Amino acid sequence: MLASGYVRAYRTNTILTASPGQLVLMLYDGALKALRLAREGFARPEDDFRRIEVINQELQKAQLIINELQSGLNFEAGGEMAQSLNRLYDYHNRRLLEANLRKQVAPVIEVEGLLRELRDAWAEMLMKQESDARDCLHGVA
Repeated sequence: MLASGYVRAYRTNTILTASPGQLVLMLYDGALKALRLAREGFARPEDDFRRIEVINQELQKAQLIINELQSGLNFEAGGEMAQSLNRLYDYHNRRLLEANLRKQVAPVIEVEGLLRELRDAWAEMLMKQESDARDCLHGVA
């Protein structure tokens, strides 16, 4: 019980001290985790009474996270890129709704792949920004 309190405090502190860019990365990671758990739910035996509950819960969690990513888009600063991401997030949510209603794993796998690409590109951009900032601090740039 005590250890879970420390874990909760650590997570809270991590979120509170994260940069906006790191928060977006955490959202991508959370959505990918939920999609993985949903995919694992599809692998459960048909007669497992918790199968549908797990799938539904994790797909809804992924959709909530995608909605959070979508609501954070800055259309003024982001221009066409923000518009494209908005349409892509809409597509993700439609596919996950379809997966949940029809209990089909294929849309989950598709969205998982698309989100993984976005997540990896975002992580690469953050690493480049941090590297550029370090270079400026040390007079390299």
